[in-house]
Amino acid sequence: MSAMRAGESKTDKRKQSLYFPESMLQEIKEEAARLDRSLSWVVQRAWKISRMEIKKLPSVNDVEGADDDDNP
Repeated sequence: MSAMRAGESKTDKRKQSLYFPESMLQEIKEEAARLDRSLSWVVQRAWKISRMEIKKLPSVNDVEGADDDDNP
């Protein structure tokens, strides 16, 4: 692999659309304003903080009758 060229970032900066329920998006916006950070920064930090917990969740293929809802 070649060395990075001048001006290249170590991280991929491609745009990606994510869809959140309206109430969740509002909470993210409020936290972003409180922290004086972007929505992207808040979501990235949330992922970094929670990813080990998320990895513990069973795959939908591992649980019979599983669905996307948080309801038990």
